[in-house]
Amino acid sequence: MKDIRRKVRRGQTIVPFGVGGILDIRGESFVAADIRSWAANGERVESARLAKKLGVQDFRSAPVIPSGKAAYATRIGPVYVRFPKWLFCPQCREMTYWRSGGEQRDKAPTCARCAGKPQLAPMRFIQVCRAGHMADVDWRRWAHSRPEDHAQRQCQQMRIRFVATPDSSGLDALRVECAVCRARRSLEGISQKNILKQVGLPCIGSHPWQSPTDEPEICEETPQAVQRGASNVYFPITHSALDIPAPAGINHPDEVTQRVFNNQYWPHLLSAEGGPITDNFKAIIANQCETSEEFVETLRRRHTEDAAAMPSAVGADDDLSIDEWAAFSSPESVTGSQTFSVRRTELGVLHDDPDSMQELAARIAGVVVADRVREVRALEGFSRYEPSGADSDEDKGGRLVSVNTATRAQWLPAIDTYGEGIFISVDEEHLHAWETIPAVQEWTRRIELNLNASFKADRLRGKSGPELLPRFVMLHTLAHHFIRQLSYDSGYNAASLRERVYARSHVRGSELPPQAGVFVYTAAGDAEGTLGGLVRQGQPPNLLETLIRLLESAQWCSQDPLCADSTGRSLANLNRAACHACTLLPETCCEIDNSLLDRTLLVGDGDIPGFFHGVVQAALEESAEAVELQ
Repeated sequence: MKDIRRKVRRGQTIVPFGVGGILDIRGESFVAADIRSWAANGERVESARLAKKLGVQDFRSAPVIPSGKAAYATRIGPVYVRFPKWLFCPQCREMTYWRSGGEQRDKAPTCARCAGKPQLAPMRFIQVCRAGHMADVDWRRWAHSRPEDHAQRQCQQMRIRFVATPDSSGLDALRVECAVCRARRSLEGISQKNILKQVGLPCIGSHPWQSPTDEPEICEETPQAVQRGASNVYFPITHSALDIPAPAGINHPDEVTQRVFNNQYWPHLLSAEGGPITDNFKAIIANQCETSEEFVETLRRRHTEDAAAMPSAVGADDDLSIDEWAAFSSPESVTGSQTFSVRRTELGVLHDDPDSMQELAARIAGVVVADRVREVRALEGFSRYEPSGADSDEDKGGRLVSVNTATRAQWLPAIDTYGEGIFISVDEEHLHAWETIPAVQEWTRRIELNLNASFKADRLRGKSGPELLPRFVMLHTLAHHFIRQLSYDSGYNAASLRERVYARSHVRGSELPPQAGVFVYTAAGDAEGTLGGLVRQGQPPNLLETLIRLLESAQWCSQDPLCADSTGRSLANLNRAACHACTLLPETCCEIDNSLLDRTLLVGDGDIPGFFHGVVQAALEESAEAVELQ
């Protein structure tokens, strides 16, 4: 068998193959170990705003192995452990519990019994629990769970086989049997809830990458058997933030600050308590980064003060949207940044343009194009079987498992990406008048009732704010249709675009300005990160035509009237008139899992006026007049 090389891109170490995620490659199956395996080899990624929110010191990305050097590289990055360990031979069907001592570099496990040494295949089913644990199913015990005689009840042999019969095409045709006592049981019903509890298989309270010296947790959750490729095996919890320029007071260029943060002695300076060693680290960093010791001390003091002032709960202080909204609302105030280059533009509507364009221009307050923007995406942890819910309520979702399963994580895995984008803000006067319409308020209240009953409520309110406003659902739907239309117009496919919705409600009595806008952007893994397609579409008259077309396409769906008349769709009924045929996007695009979407609040229907209903109505009348003239 030829040697094989297994490769994972740096961006994939966050999602979808981050800590706890399963990687299927070339007939093999692995799970990503926690960040203890990274040691100090990760490259630093700076994002002070995001670090403050998540309560960590910094972020690190996986080190990149140069092309052609993989065979000579030592274990310096994320570790992937073979899982499941129960494998079977596709020829003789003998099952093997694979030990780490049998691993050979860049070679897949093979069967030693069969001629030609065929590659062993991993078992399809595994067990997970709501506490985030994952393990192999005890197939020996499964095979002996229905003994027929005393010999089968007393059998302790490990020789088992995974047999497929031609009797059926379902799971009842697959069975695990003991090669010694002939005890056997099919896989029929293995996906039923509590089936493993009935067999007597508890959760072992550990993760596949933990060593024998790691003490397992005492877990009282009931394990569930699932297919290892099922969507409920892994729910990553990620966070992202745009790199907004540092506040006034630090006059050094951004690149100097970045060099200081990336210096190898910066973590040592932060952990030093004072004395001569602190001055030595400070002098070394200043010399290597070609700056002054006073500037290094300023950065260290600011980092210490930010960590000390970190709030215990998410509030206005760690709402990342506030600074981003301020930067997009006043692009003229952002100058001299190498990672955040924005400029104001316009729709380009003239006084003699059709009424539909005039109506649209009245509802759009501003347009900003971002020629260059840097985004940091970090992985906080994951959950299994169910998405994580409120920590105080065990009945709402699974438990969040940290990326460091041994102790509290001081840093998180992350990547920084560069790209371009278009920001659109909506006129607050028109928006406020529309939000006060009783029909709009009642329709949004019904959506919020479903939100309150959902296990995703806490996470979604982190984006929408304490109260679900009509503007959030409307602007979120606008962002989705904007991405779908840009995928036709800009040259980027939909999966490469991302959204940020600025429409959250704030705590009553706060003096924070209202938000009403969307930012659609692309972010690539290289230093360039832009093809210019979005910036070009943000210029007049391209953006105007794109917005008109997306509003026209939002009026109908191939699933209508089922889609348009829906009173609850998707998981937990958090969507209304929105489905895969008209509104939903790839999961990488949406920041809240394709939830809280409704075309009705965007373009309206017979009873509920949409925010852009006047634009659509004027466009229809203009089309009818054009037909009559012909």
